[in-house]
Amino acid sequence: MDHPALTPPDTSDPQRLLGCPAPAKLNLFLHVVGRRADGYHLLQTAFRLLDWGDTLDFTRRDDGVIRRTTDIAGIAPEHDLVVRAARLLQAHTGCQLGADIAVHKVLPMGAGIGGGSSDAATTLIALNRLWQTGLGRAELQTLGLQLGADVPVFIFGRDAFAEGVGEALQPLELAPAWYVLVSPGVSIPTAEIFGAGDLTRNTPLIRMPDFAVSTTRNDLQAVACKRYPQVQSAIDWLGQHAPARMTGSGSCVFAEVASAQHADWVAAQCPPAWTAWKVRSSSRHPLFEWLE
Repeated sequence: MDHPALTPPDTSDPQRLLGCPAPAKLNLFLHVVGRRADGYHLLQTAFRLLDWGDTLDFTRRDDGVIRRTTDIAGIAPEHDLVVRAARLLQAHTGCQLGADIAVHKVLPMGAGIGGGSSDAATTLIALNRLWQTGLGRAELQTLGLQLGADVPVFIFGRDAFAEGVGEALQPLELAPAWYVLVSPGVSIPTAEIFGAGDLTRNTPLIRMPDFAVSTTRNDLQAVACKRYPQVQSAIDWLGQHAPARMTGSGSCVFAEVASAQHADWVAAQCPPAWTAWKVRSSSRHPLFEWLE
């Protein structure tokens, strides 16, 4: 399946920010290297941003109300990371303004591509600008970590080697690439995979210069495939065309291919019960320049 590339938002009205992109990500690898006393897992991973994602519209309110104006199946507004992000920024800065927020979902949920986290990050970045709260990138990353371990990388705004719970980020310089991304049509709760008793939690540490897809893996993949055999089926199918693995905690799987044309060809072969996309890497978040 083809999709439009993300485009810059409309900033012509000082009261509104329309079409703010929230890009997807891939975990090129994901190693679980330990566990903290509070239960959080220690990771090493490589994040790659994609030129594909959701978009959000923000309209300033003067009454302090935060209101999501679009319905999202299965997610009540009070549980939505977007609403929580807006309220967190309000509370942190003491801002008296509010916002109407429209979320235009494209990314599948429970897919390991960061949709909810990216939406939350875009909310923090956009409202920081719309409300003129003046937070810098590092402070906004720290704030975003309260919402989830994947939120900071979208605020960081570029491909990154990540450690800790995913918040200790170093920039990665990666060559542009095309990928085929396949969704086997299941949604996987992240907490279920990280909470599994059979999850590997002692993978040896690697150094960033040693990073290579061929010598790494996704430690969550075996657990997810055992519980959701559709994921293993998708890996087996895509693996006939190029080396394939799961991203994040699943359920989407991906493979790097040589060209856009090759990606089109592979995606066109996808079994009808699944969905395949041709996706392109993106070296910078579309809102990267909005933060210092």
